[in-house]
Amino acid sequence: MKKNIVLTGMMGVGKTTIGKSLANQLFSKFIDIDTLIEEKEGRSIKVIFDREGENYFRKLEQDLTLQEIKKRNSVISLGGGAFLNRSIRSIVKEFSISFWLDVNLDILTKRLQNKVNRPLLNKQNLSETINKIYLERKETYNEASFKINCSFLKPEQIVNQILKLYEN
Repeated sequence: MKKNIVLTGMMGVGKTTIGKSLANQLFSKFIDIDTLIEEKEGRSIKVIFDREGENYFRKLEQDLTLQEIKKRNSVISLGGGAFLNRSIRSIVKEFSISFWLDVNLDILTKRLQNKVNRPLLNKQNLSETINKIYLERKETYNEASFKINCSFLKPEQIVNQILKLYEN
C-alpha cells in the first residue's frame, strides 16, 4: 500500500464492514478506532460518554487516531465524529487517502433505529437527530479525498469503487 486508506462518515454507514473487506483485499491491517478505544478503556463508548463525557472520549479518540494514522499498510475506520477534529483531519490528509462513505438519511435512520449503543442518538426523534448531525458534519466530511454514495450499492461494489479510486 502506498498510503493508508481512511474511512469517514456517519455512524451506521458501514465503515467497519467496508474497512474489513478492503483490508482483506489489500492484505493490510484493519484498524477500527472505536474498537481500539473500547479495548483500551475496557468499556463501551456509550459507557465512556455516560460516565466521562464527550470531551474525555474525543481526547482519547484524537490521541489514538493520531498514533494509528502514522502506521503504514492500514485501512482505518474513524468514528463518526473524528474527522471533525482539525488535528485528525490534517494528519489524515497528510498520511492517507480518505473516503467519505455517504448514505441516504432515510436508509441511515432505518439502520440505526434499533441501535442502543450510539450515545449521540436521541431515540425519541431519531430521524431529526440524524438529520441534525449530518447537516453539522457534511461540509467537513466533504474534505475527504473522495465521496462514495453507498445508498444503493452492495458492500463489494463499494469496496471495488474505493479500490479503483485508490489505485489511480
